[in-house]
Amino acid sequence: MFFKNSSNYFGQFFFFISNYIKNFYLNSNIYNKKISRIPNRSIEYKPSPSLLDCLIKYEKKKIKIEDLYLNSVWSNKDLAEKDYKNLHSFFWLFSLDLKSSKKIIQSVILNWIEENNNYNKKNWEVDILSRRIIAWISNSKLAYEDSDDEYKNKFNIIIQKQINHLINEIEKSKWIDNKMIGCAAIILTGLSFKEKEKYLNFGLSLLKKIINFSFDNQGFPKSRNIRQLIFFLKYFVLIREWLKESQNDIPEYLDEIIFYLGQSYSLVWQGVKKNILFNGNHETNNKDFDQYLNSHGYKFTNNSFEAGGYVILKNKKIALVMDIGSSPEKKFSKNYQFGALSFEIISNNNKLICNSGYFQKIKHKLNDISKSSANHSTLIIDNHSSCKINPSNLEIVQELKILKKEVVMEKNYWSICSSHDGYNKRYGIIHERKIEFFPENNKFVGNDKLLKKKNFKTSNFEIRFHLEPNLKIMKTQDGRSILISIDNNEGWKFTCQGYTIDIETGLYFGKKNSFTENQNLFITGMTQNEDQVIKWEFEKIA
Repeated sequence: MFFKNSSNYFGQFFFFISNYIKNFYLNSNIYNKKISRIPNRSIEYKPSPSLLDCLIKYEKKKIKIEDLYLNSVWSNKDLAEKDYKNLHSFFWLFSLDLKSSKKIIQSVILNWIEENNNYNKKNWEVDILSRRIIAWISNSKLAYEDSDDEYKNKFNIIIQKQINHLINEIEKSKWIDNKMIGCAAIILTGLSFKEKEKYLNFGLSLLKKIINFSFDNQGFPKSRNIRQLIFFLKYFVLIREWLKESQNDIPEYLDEIIFYLGQSYSLVWQGVKKNILFNGNHETNNKDFDQYLNSHGYKFTNNSFEAGGYVILKNKKIALVMDIGSSPEKKFSKNYQFGALSFEIISNNNKLICNSGYFQKIKHKLNDISKSSANHSTLIIDNHSSCKINPSNLEIVQELKILKKEVVMEKNYWSICSSHDGYNKRYGIIHERKIEFFPENNKFVGNDKLLKKKNFKTSNFEIRFHLEPNLKIMKTQDGRSILISIDNNEGWKFTCQGYTIDIETGLYFGKKNSFTENQNLFITGMTQNEDQVIKWEFEKIA
């Protein structure tokens, strides 16, 4: 114990010293001179602001710069963190009316430059800096055109100076999403300033590294995160459109990853038009992005049932979605939710069964709760999840593997069968789940098998089925079934023979960083010293 504590102490001491030295260097004149070595270049390529439509949520009513009071705000130290980031990222430029005064906008930017000409730890972070560069260059008509030579010179210098810093620091960034935004900013700067050797080649090389590092052989994010899939697809398409508009060659690897990501996007979003709440996903509206893709000639199709470990079987009225993928590698697992073999059912564009969604704020207690197996429509043993995480870095320390996978899709019969070993080490149980759907009878039949292994020990178990907050449910008087009413007066009946079924209030995290109460159905029992099968059914009754 003494040596362990000593090791932790010296590790923390070393981290403090190295961090102190790094900050001292970044704020020094030596570093400032290093990133200020800039060739005398001006912006030549000015991208169409509309290319950012895939990233920016525009306000219907445009704002006039004259209605904003920004020149004195750069020195305001009392802003909330979110407001501070939004302000210094300059993405608010996209909400301005094009009839706004260019002189006022350029005056605001000039004031920012004078306040932040040198490295500033708070607003030169990778994500804020990168968004700022993208916003400034993409809004060149307001931020750059019709200005005097002195302003243009300062504008050109500060952009390249920030990008020089970004190139020095981006490889050290812990968050792959920030690296992706930074990579886009470097590529755009290279295109705009015609700096192929210094910026464009570096940015494209970094892009290739990000692709090789972050995606599996089928082109799905190794994190298995659906929200991240859409995030990457937006940035890859944006970079491709910049390259095309500026008449530069489009790398083959960029076309390839867009093709594979597009196939997955077609299956997990365009195929169902609903947000499926697995592994870090929450409700988002991707209809604007669909329109963007269509207007720029991107048409994605997928004739498969599976992508990234998610199986989706559907017809015109019903969709069955199930997670039959292994947990991601540790370094990609920070947003992973422990919902192995969880499923969702969509009926007539309404969810009959869902998962509870994801609370995205990493340091919040609700983030931990939303990751647990109990917040998914799957099996929980002894109130434990199917994986374990290291609380210090949020990475998985006990992974799970998928042992079996079978999918059948016929006109009058669907079936998904899979198993995992997440409960084997602690409880000596393999969980196998088979869900069948009979379209002619509008009936789902589930079989959850608890397969005994050598180190088996008796425990309690629960099988949960989560519902969206707006659904109405009622337990019948005999206690043998539960009735579910969906918004459009569609009715279903849930039954399970031989086990106790009941209703419980839970939490729903489907909307970003918020929660509300929902209801979930659950089956309870004890594991037995032999293989056992828990059979349950959902049958449409109206």
